[in-house]
Amino acid sequence: MDNQDLEYQHIDAPEQLRAVVAACENVAVLAIDTEFARFNTYYPIVGLIQICNGSDCFLIDPLVVGDLAPLAPLMVNPDIVKVFHACSEDLEVFQRCMGVVPTPLFDSQIAAALLGVGFSMSYQNLVDHYLGIKLPKDETRSDWLQRPLTKSQLDYAALDVVYLFQIHQEQATSLAELGRTRWVEEECTQMGSDIPTMVEPGEFYRRIRGAQKLDRQQLNVLKVLCAWREQEARKRDVPRNRIVDQRVLMTIARKGLNEKTQFQDEANMTPRQLRKYGEQILVLVDEASSQSAGNLPDLMVPNGSPVDSKQLKRLRLMADERAAELGVSPELLVKRRHLEQLMQSQDDLPEGLKGWRQNAVGNDLLRTVSSWMS
Repeated sequence: MDNQDLEYQHIDAPEQLRAVVAACENVAVLAIDTEFARFNTYYPIVGLIQICNGSDCFLIDPLVVGDLAPLAPLMVNPDIVKVFHACSEDLEVFQRCMGVVPTPLFDSQIAAALLGVGFSMSYQNLVDHYLGIKLPKDETRSDWLQRPLTKSQLDYAALDVVYLFQIHQEQATSLAELGRTRWVEEECTQMGSDIPTMVEPGEFYRRIRGAQKLDRQQLNVLKVLCAWREQEARKRDVPRNRIVDQRVLMTIARKGLNEKTQFQDEANMTPRQLRKYGEQILVLVDEASSQSAGNLPDLMVPNGSPVDSKQLKRLRLMADERAAELGVSPELLVKRRHLEQLMQSQDDLPEGLKGWRQNAVGNDLLRTVSSWMS
């Protein structure tokens, strides 16, 4: 499509939202994208929302329109599939700006992996693969909060959803022919349940790399510090590491540091952060360290003995061979941690190998592991 032939409606007045809803509420599919900024904030700041219903393309300016609540019912209408590409951050934007997470979802990146087109494909590569079009990258790092937006920005934003709608049609057809429509539905149903800005602060320590190596006492210190940092970041709307770097919290917990001089000398906390939060962190560490054993979090180390690396390699080879037979990206079919969980359980499929994966590969892997135990 030549940009000169590209048509879209620039929605920059509150009353125009009603027309968008009316044009979209009776269709089966909407292609959606967002443009946002997140340089010095905890929450994303949305600069544009693009919607294509197959015949019309709408570019909604939230900075001018203001209240986006009229769009919320559309985003959760169970009869309309919302098509995104790599939608995790987009879902975060919608949850932030209108309090809902779009559903039901179809992620073109997931669909590409299930069709063997490629794993974690960029949108540019997806458009090239399906439509043979080389997308310009001029506006990739554009400032979407500047006003007025340029024609180049608006054209770029419109093509994101116009092409996405076309790609979805091809992907949906291919998935149906292969009997994999349910596969992509299962994968996309899980999306939106793990948005970082919606995670309970007290659960955020589970996301920290290396936490599984800590004992219960160390883990409790990390849990308390991560919960505090999460609450501070949300309250102040600043990036987490602007409060205190993740590595600092991990070092304090792992080494059992309990003096301000140690925070700077051994954990490399910045002088500014030490002045601002040092005393508060000291109190938190003291409180967390004095908890009784009954109030400490459980260890994050998986149950069972370490897995046999040679057997793990054999299972990985089996999974990769099966992925090749199915024409599915092996990275999506089976993850290493699920193979490890299977080897540790020996007689039960982990959740990550159930659903569509059970018949595709899970049962075969389970039979192999069971045969090693007999």
